[in-house]
Amino acid sequence: MSLFRLSTAALALALLAGCMAMPARDDAEWAPTPPMQPAIAAAPADGSIYHDNQNMELFVDARAHRVGDILTVLLVESTQASKKASTSTSKKDNADIGAPTVMGHGLSVNGNPLSVGINSERSFDGNGASSQSNQLTGQITVTVAQRLSNGNLIVRGEKWLTINQGQELVRIAGIVRPQDISPDNTVPSTRVADARISYTGRGTLADANTRGWLSRFFNSKWMPF
Repeated sequence: MSLFRLSTAALALALLAGCMAMPARDDAEWAPTPPMQPAIAAAPADGSIYHDNQNMELFVDARAHRVGDILTVLLVESTQASKKASTSTSKKDNADIGAPTVMGHGLSVNGNPLSVGINSERSFDGNGASSQSNQLTGQITVTVAQRLSNGNLIVRGEKWLTINQGQELVRIAGIVRPQDISPDNTVPSTRVADARISYTGRGTLADANTRGWLSRFFNSKWMPF
C-alpha cells in the first residue's frame, strides 16, 4: 500500500473519530455539580455484611437534599395572555363673533359685515388587540448546585437532543423547596422559584425558520419606510 493511501486512510479515521466524539460543552456554568467531598476522607470499612463502597442508605430519604444530588423537574409550563384596548374621542367647537359697532353702525366691507365664525371638529378612533399562549411539557433531570441556609436547593441542568440535522436544548435553573419534592424525587416546574427555563434549537431546521439579516433589517425600526 502506497504512502498516499495510508495517509488517506489515517485522515478518514481521524475525521470519523471526531464525528463520533461528544461535542464540547459550550457553557461551563451549566455543567453538572459534583457532590462535595469531605476534607479528610474516612478510611473504608470492610465487613462481612457491610461494605462502605456499596452504601445504599436504606433508612435515608432518597429525595435530593445534598449538593450533587440528582432531581427530576417535570416541565408543565402553560401561559396564556390577552389584551384588548379601544379608544374613541370626539370634539366639536363653534364660535361666532359679530361685527364690531362704531357710533351705532356696524363695520362692513363692500356691504359685508365684519363678522367672524369659527367651526372646529376633531375625532379619533383607535383599537388594539394582543394574544399570546405558550406551552412546554417534558422532563429534565438536574443536579443540586447549592444548599441555602434555610434548606432550599439551587438546582440547574440542561438536556441536549441531537435529532437528524438539528439540536434541541432545554435548560432550567431555580430554587426548590425540599417540601415540594415528591417521594419519587420529582418536582413540577411550577414549584421552582426564580425559574429560568429556555428551550432553543440550532441546526438546519432552526436556520430554515430564521429570517436572514437583510430581511431583519428591512423589518426593523431603522427602516424609514
